[in-house]
Parts: sequence; C-alpha cells; structure tokens
Amino acid sequence: MSGITYRDSGVDIDLKSRFIELLVSELKYRRRGGKSPVGSGHFTSAVPFGNMYLTLGTDGVGSKLQLAREMGIWDTVGIDCVAMNANDTICVGAEPLALVDYIALPAPDTSIASSIGRGLNAGASAAGAEIVGGEVAVLVDMVKEIDISASCLGAVDRKSLVTGRGIMPGDEIIGVASSGLHSNGFTLVRKLLRETGTSTGERFGGTTLGRELLRPTQIYVRPVLKALKRHRIRGMANITGGGFRNILRLKRGVRFSIDSLPTVPKIFGFLSDLGGVESAEMFQTFNMGTGFIMVAARGDGDDAARTLEDSGLRAGVIGHVEKGDGVVLTQYGVEYDRY
Repeated sequence: MSGITYRDSGVDIDLKSRFIELLVSELKYRRRGGKSPVGSGHFTSAVPFGNMYLTLGTDGVGSKLQLAREMGIWDTVGIDCVAMNANDTICVGAEPLALVDYIALPAPDTSIASSIGRGLNAGASAAGAEIVGGEVAVLVDMVKEIDISASCLGAVDRKSLVTGRGIMPGDEIIGVASSGLHSNGFTLVRKLLRETGTSTGERFGGTTLGRELLRPTQIYVRPVLKALKRHRIRGMANITGGGFRNILRLKRGVRFSIDSLPTVPKIFGFLSDLGGVESAEMFQTFNMGTGFIMVAARGDGDDAARTLEDSGLRAGVIGHVEKGDGVVLTQYGVEYDRY
C-alpha cells in the first residue's frame, strides 16, 4: 500500500485534463451576433447579458454517493450537490440565483427520495439559490447506482466580475477552512478503506469515521459575497477535484506561494497514513482543510479574512503572490506547475 495514488484507485487527473482539452477543442460553434463568454477554464462561465453577466456551471456529488449508499445516509448529499455548484459560481463574483438538479438511477427508490430532497433544500437555503426544476431519469440498462448533479445560474454586474486577471505580485492569499473532505477524492478514500479493511463504523473523534467522511460541503456564498463588497478581491478558487492545483486556473505567469497553511485536520492525516499517501498526492486530491481561496490586493488580506470570520468562517492569510509561475506549498515541499 506504500505510496498509493489517486491514479491507483482509477482516477487519473492528468488524463482527465487531457480528455477535457480534447473535448473543448471541438466546441467551435459561436452564436451569430452573440458576445463571447468569459471564463473558459474557470470555475464557471459568464455570458454577457445587457449590463450583467449570467453565469452557468454544473457539477455533481460523485462517488461520495457510494459511501452514502453503504451507510444508508442520504440527507447530506443534496447539500454537497448544491455546494459544489454554488461555490464554483461565486468564484467569479456571481451570486447564485437558481439551480436545476439531475438524478439518474437504476430504479426509483422511494425510501430515499425525501432524504435527498431535504438535503437539496438545505443546500439551496444556505446558498440563497432556489431549485426551480430538475429531472429524474430511470436508466435501467445504463446505471447501477444513483447519481446526483445540478446546474447553477448566477448573475454579476459587469464591473464586478472577478476573473483573476488582475492578480499581481504582492497580493495576499486567504485560505478559508473546509468542513472536511467536501465531495472530492472519494474513489481514493473508498480504496483505502477497502484495502485496509477499515470500517466506517469505527470511532473517529466524537463521531464515526463514516459520519466524518459524509460531513457535507461548506457553502461559502454569503460570507464571500459580503467580502467582495468590502474588499479588493482579485481572484477566487474553489478547492475541489485537483486540490491545490485548482489555484492555477486563476492566472499563469505568477507564483502562488503558500507558506502559512493551518494545521491539516486529522481526517486527512488518517487517510494519508492508511495508504502511505505522499503529501504531493494528498494536496492534489483533497482540500486538506482549506476549501476556498481568495486573492486580495496587498494590504487587504487581513481585513478580508476578518470579514469572513465575522460571518462564521475560519479564515486567514496563508501566503502571497510573487513573480514566477505555479503553486508552491513551502511547508510541505510541494509544487505544481500545471492544472
């Protein structure tokens, strides 16, 4: 088990990136008379609409759903579904307005429908975005297990769009604490549990390991939107699949130097120890306790972090932007040069 990687569990991040690159290269159609969208390659795309940008993004819960099935707990995954979309939406400064969900399943299981609905509603309430519709597809011959995803519509004034293009050396990097694993890396998590014979029912802290792993994704919408109104924020990254490599979506040609990460929560150390997973692999698979990144103009970092903390989050300045390229985590000797 020494040095197990996400690729070993069946998920190759680099191959996924290549797949996306090839797919997107064929998307050449542009609507006649339409204005070009902004943010291709970002966390959501922004489409010009009058004096606004409308944003569109989509994401799902992923293989965390398999853990939910194994444990028979379905009232948290709806929160994850909303969070993954809403947290991407705010990365460009947009306010999430509405979502539509998509649930694919091999057969309708009415015993879990209400639980999933409660989670979706709780997530929508936390994000301030109404679920206005959706689709339930029964795909008997196509899927073996339930899949839950959604798409999110957001809006932002043209002058308030945040793309990361304005990021410059001297800017300050704010790290915002996660609520756990969020909804990424669960193919690796499940492999680690399976191959070590570790039970989700074993005690972990004040709960069980399974409950800790199912802890729903933190929704950052309201605190981040408040900080955007008060401070000079030049870029934001949702630390999801790809871990800290996500920061490279913001801007190339600068170096994101992170040297003051808070203590990594115990759940990540536990998983790393299970399979001897190296730091570079952990930080490109999981959020490692930092679920959201904001880049503030020089001198604004501490004040912006305080605004986030006043709204109930844990946040602080964890690094700065300098000349160069890539993302470096100096405490762990880890560096990434590509997304």
